[in-house]
Amino acid sequence: MRDSMRSGILGVALTVVAALSLSSAEAQMRPTAGMGNQILDVPEKPGYVPSPDEEQLDPAFRRQPVYFRSNEAPGTIVIHTNERFLYLVLGPNSALRYGIGVGREGFTWAGLQKVSRKAEWPDWTPPAEMIQRQPYLPRFMAGGPGNPMGAAALYLGSTVYRIHGTNQPQTIGSAVSSGCFRLVNSDVQDLYNRVPVGTKVVIKHAPEL
Repeated sequence: MRDSMRSGILGVALTVVAALSLSSAEAQMRPTAGMGNQILDVPEKPGYVPSPDEEQLDPAFRRQPVYFRSNEAPGTIVIHTNERFLYLVLGPNSALRYGIGVGREGFTWAGLQKVSRKAEWPDWTPPAEMIQRQPYLPRFMAGGPGNPMGAAALYLGSTVYRIHGTNQPQTIGSAVSSGCFRLVNSDVQDLYNRVPVGTKVVIKHAPEL
């Protein structure tokens, strides 16, 4: 009887261990996601060209003039990563607001930069760190509709970060990038035409509570 009890207990223990191992494996396969903060692990899609319908943003993230209190001079770009919005200051109490995608957990940052360079339909050379995380990425991709850099890019100082377009418009409003700020192509083209090289860029990030 004792032998049968030991066998039963051992069987239950093995079942529990197997279930925990399976749960752990499944958890590793699932993308990182934060329901409230929209933190996702979305791989790049080089070569994918979104349809016009996909380019239509949720009304909350569409480009629009808004009330915005700021001491920054008109023409300054202010980015609030937690809000997922980029503001182009128009005056003391007004700005043009754009919905953006921002860096995912571990890739958020804050600081003061300037637009050091601008480019339309820029080429894309993924950094070594990104290739290590996503080995399937091309080492170089010429600019075009399927390029993850999108229709335009504003380069931020001497950093590797940019404000740029995207071929994944569904990621606007989420934290998915490796530190860059992405807009739908129509919005980044609009911003590109409004700001010159040398524009002040203020990046703000408040820790999540």
